[in-house]
Amino acid sequence: MVTKIKSLYGLVLTGGKSTRMKIDKASLEFHGKKQSVVCYELLDKFCEQVFISNRQEQENIEGQRNYPQIHDQAPFLDIGPLGGILSAMTTHPKVDWLVLACDLPFINDAVIENLIKSRNPKKVATAYISAHDSLPEPLCAIYEAHSFPTLKAHLNSGKSCPRKFLINAEVELLKPVDTKALDNINNPNEYQEALSTLKKHHAA
Repeated sequence: MVTKIKSLYGLVLTGGKSTRMKIDKASLEFHGKKQSVVCYELLDKFCEQVFISNRQEQENIEGQRNYPQIHDQAPFLDIGPLGGILSAMTTHPKVDWLVLACDLPFINDAVIENLIKSRNPKKVATAYISAHDSLPEPLCAIYEAHSFPTLKAHLNSGKSCPRKFLINAEVELLKPVDTKALDNINNPNEYQEALSTLKKHHAA
């Protein structure tokens, strides 16, 4: 049985505008249910509490309305994933956050479990190295509560990219345990390819 980690909260990032996908990526289904729900249930195995991170206008979307939510809030509006992370940290400033993007159809328990097991609380964050470009993966990562001032300073310097934050910060970087697990889906073609891959995997 998995033990939930006290003071580690989960955050499922669903606030993107999905301009390339044309429909809300959180509503896509890869495993028979909305991917936002899949991610929520995954983090709920390990975290004391879990929240859906979204924009105010998304609160009644199917797959989100029945779950605890933290809306993007001023002054962190319209800046992408960093806005969701900072809004969550502002809402619950004394806890650490396991952040997970909603567009990772191959994410699994082993990846999350290893992230938690390998975490270094003395660093501002713990993250995987991308299997594709060896850069930090910011949207399957743990951000410690004490990282908030550094994250905010990053934003105040005119930067809103969480990956650039991780590149320049004191971060615990992990080798990927599954090279495909953090592949994200950005357009309809990639969605169909992911469905095909998962179908083959289940059939094997």
